[in-house]
Order: sequence, then structure tokens, then C-alpha cells
Amino acid sequence: MTEALHSGAEMLQPAGWPVPRGYANGMAASGRLVVTGGVVGWDAQERFPEGLVAQVHQALRNIRAILAEAGAEPHHLVRLTWYVTDMDAYLDARRDLGGIYRDVFGPHFPAMALVQVVRLVEPSALVEIEATAVVPA
Repeated sequence: MTEALHSGAEMLQPAGWPVPRGYANGMAASGRLVVTGGVVGWDAQERFPEGLVAQVHQALRNIRAILAEAGAEPHHLVRLTWYVTDMDAYLDARRDLGGIYRDVFGPHFPAMALVQVVRLVEPSALVEIEATAVVPA
């Protein structure tokens, strides 16, 4: 089953599979591709807030600002890849992270992957997120 979204993308949901919560199994879209690098949770002065939740909030706002530069909005996202330095901290904060995600991106949940890494390039970074969006032509 595919579900057409208002962004022109389709959420891909194979028949009989459980419906995922907070992400999509796959997305299909056509249009202008917008890709970010790994976005960390620092501000314009490269200062990191304390804690994973605060850094995720800033990273998502940073992604939203990058998307806006290309005329894209969060509902154009088709993929997010999250890199975290502490999976247990992520799992413990899921409820708070879900709230800030919806606050910044709304109820749009693209395909996502979550990977724990030993460390990130920026020593104070606890999370780095790559985003891919497709703006309909």
C-alpha cells in the first residue's frame, strides 16, 4: 500500500507489514533533490546546548533552515539518517524527542535510520542528522 502525501511523495507500506510509528518504511518522490550534510545541534556561533534533547532540537531547526534555502519544507523530507553517540540516551529520551520533532517538522515522518557511533567530528556533538528532501517539480 502506498499513501500519497500532500508533498507529492508517497509513503511505501508493504501489505501485511506493521505500520511503523514515527518513521516510514520507504518513500517515493520525484522533483528537485535537496540534500544536507551531517547537521549538528549547534547555533550560528557554533555553541552546543547541554544534552541530547536540546542538541536534537537545534539540529532539527538547523535542517529546517537549510531546507528553506532551497524552497523546501519539512513535509518534503523523504529520508533522515541520525547518528547518535549514546543509543541508551536516545531511547530514554524518545518521548521528549518525539515532541520536539513534531514541534519542528510537524506530523511528517519520512524513512529514517538511527545509528550509534563512537564519536562525531565535533567533540561536543551528541547527534548529527543527514536529511534528504524532494521538492515537487
